[in-house]
Amino acid sequence: MNRRTLDLVLAGGAAGFFLPVQLAAAALIRLEDGDPAIFRQERLGRGRVPFVVPKLRTMRDGEVTRVGRWLRATGLDETPQFLCVLRGDMAIVGPRPLTAADVARLGWTGPAHDARFDVAPGITGLAQVLGGVSARHSRALDALYARRASVRLDLWLIGVSFAMNVAGKERVRSWLRRGPRPLGRPARPLERWAATIARAGVSQLR
Repeated sequence: MNRRTLDLVLAGGAAGFFLPVQLAAAALIRLEDGDPAIFRQERLGRGRVPFVVPKLRTMRDGEVTRVGRWLRATGLDETPQFLCVLRGDMAIVGPRPLTAADVARLGWTGPAHDARFDVAPGITGLAQVLGGVSARHSRALDALYARRASVRLDLWLIGVSFAMNVAGKERVRSWLRRGPRPLGRPARPLERWAATIARAGVSQLR
């Protein structure tokens, strides 16, 4: 199975799975403060080609709404992006899609930064999972992913992303750095699984 086939299978399943949740979330957004329920923004994709990213709207007049806080905490605001994967504008795994203004602000406009744009942007990715501590660190992680991209690495990153939903981002990142710390109680099965997934793919990046 190649990476595009994996994307189509996972995005197709996820789009169908999350559709009822998206409809319910859109209704809650409209009940709280009206239309629009979907926020659209132009981002730069592979080869710096612009495309439109849809998200469930989480803000109004510069402030995060009550429904928006819930959507951001659960990551559900990102789920309409599975349609971008089906269209081919994005992948499940890849660098975070940036706006042209972001690229200009970061100074990532020259050929030295082209490696980041050699792969499709993703809903999750190496920099998103490991948590780039600076723009330079994030750029290095994006370039590393572009060099090592594979189905195996994608599956690991998808697994780590799910582990973060189970056990929390900071705990999983701690496991990635040093192995699981004592929890003060026996680890639950899902936490043990999350720790195993988190450590399993580190050797792929060395």
